[in-house]
Amino acid sequence: MKRRSFLAAASSATVASGFARAASPKRRVAVIGHTGRGNYGHGLDVVWQQIPETEICAVVDGDTAGLANELKKLGIDRGYTDFRKMLLEVRPEFVSICPRHADQHHDMALASIEAGVKGLYVEKPFCRTPSEADRLIAACKKHGATIAVAHRNRYHPALNQIDKLIAAGEIGRLLEIRGRGLGDRRGGGEDLWVLGCHIMNLIHLFAGEPKSCSAIMLQDGRRITANDVNSGAEGLGPLAANEVHARYETTSGVVAYYDSIANDGTEKKGYCLQLIGSNGTITIHIDRDPIAHFTPGNPFQPTTAPRPWIPITTGGLGQPENQKDLVAGVASHVLAVRELIDACDNSRQPLCDVHAGAVTVEMICGVFESHRQGGKTVGFPLNERGNALQHL
Repeated sequence: MKRRSFLAAASSATVASGFARAASPKRRVAVIGHTGRGNYGHGLDVVWQQIPETEICAVVDGDTAGLANELKKLGIDRGYTDFRKMLLEVRPEFVSICPRHADQHHDMALASIEAGVKGLYVEKPFCRTPSEADRLIAACKKHGATIAVAHRNRYHPALNQIDKLIAAGEIGRLLEIRGRGLGDRRGGGEDLWVLGCHIMNLIHLFAGEPKSCSAIMLQDGRRITANDVNSGAEGLGPLAANEVHARYETTSGVVAYYDSIANDGTEKKGYCLQLIGSNGTITIHIDRDPIAHFTPGNPFQPTTAPRPWIPITTGGLGQPENQKDLVAGVASHVLAVRELIDACDNSRQPLCDVHAGAVTVEMICGVFESHRQGGKTVGFPLNERGNALQHL
């Protein structure tokens, strides 16, 4: 798999090069958030404080009280309530698009790109529809901007070890990929968007481009109708269902599945992606340490002996974690932001680029379109570039 070459050197020369630049003029960064409307995401504001070669020059918050708090938090004095005005006056090189409410991402990112921002780090979900993603991809191409999406697990260096295990045949033949949502009160449509986006992103990573989707969306066991659709939480747009089941065909030939059921009884432990092979299973956890485990043996064969869950770390299978600082940099977004800076400086795409973000969005919206068509298989790219739930 051709990916993550940056991570192979992240603990040495590549990361160190960032510190070497600290003596040069610092890279100018702006932070765009919105208190009460997704705030500042999962630390997308403070991550820049951990990168010495950058400085936060301005912060934007549409809530004036929230803006005052954020200025104090970041230790700066230049604040705005209008992101367009900030972009015009500050002209930052890098921007964090922080709010968790996805309805703001497109306009904030597009304005940043058109203002000449070089690199954008965008909170997930990336945007709300394929059409929004299309416009951002076109804008990046036109203006030479680079977007990285904050699917931070995609940057985890232990994924290199998973690649090696698969390539070495340790799990046998990869038969299928199964992902589950968190399964809390948000199970179904909201879980699919807010947390399932991480699962979709990893399916894309390991299985390749999605070719098609077939799906069904249920509310209390019955198919959802137009009467069930509402304005989704966190600015997600039209949304419904407390149960979702989806199937994806991919270019690798591996079929992937995604399921989310509200209050599913797993105590949030089922939130993972499983690579199921003929001779073993790799379970990738989301935002957990260690990130993954390998369970050897034919998963369909009964055994009298317990099957071990062997941790997968950056050191390898069953090895102690020997790069704890690097792993901490995944959780804090430091590794992803450093990789974005390196991508901009070397005219390449980051590990989780605008295309990867767009694919994740399209995989989610494929669920809506398939359900709208009675569960029929729909191909990618989708003909419906908006949210199909508005057409039920």
